[in-house]
Amino acid sequence: MSNLRIGTGLDVHKLAAGHPMNLACLAWPDEASGLVGHSDGDVAAHAACDAILSAAGLGDLGSVFGTSDPKWAGATGSQLLSEVAKLVAEQGAQIVNVSVQIIANFPNIGSRRTQAQEAMSLALGGVTVSISGTTTDGLGLTGRGEGVASIATALLELNSNR
Repeated sequence: MSNLRIGTGLDVHKLAAGHPMNLACLAWPDEASGLVGHSDGDVAAHAACDAILSAAGLGDLGSVFGTSDPKWAGATGSQLLSEVAKLVAEQGAQIVNVSVQIIANFPNIGSRRTQAQEAMSLALGGVTVSISGTTTDGLGLTGRGEGVASIATALLELNSNR
């Protein structure tokens, strides 16, 4: 049997004026609206965390970093990804790669894609991260500009002893 495991993650956060836009481990200071959350609301990082945790069999973002824990209030996407990478390594698993798709009207992901991939990769200790962006052509909560969503897939190789 293969020691490769795939995990999927999804995250959605509401947009609100006056909140900072933090997405894919980057600050987007020119955006008038940002994501609301217990942490910094970085849906790309959160979806990636969920995908990695799922593949490792370690639960999900809420079970590991619950909103009832004040330690994680205001945490950055980078901090959460780094912690997830640490937890996975402690289990003897290795993250092979992560793919993230951001679903939003703004910000324009393509304008900073390389920088975002590098930032998320750095937070994960050098793992290859690919990022794509799309819109929903005016449909749903992302199309109406009410929020931003992200879907991620992670591939892990587990320790042969698991």
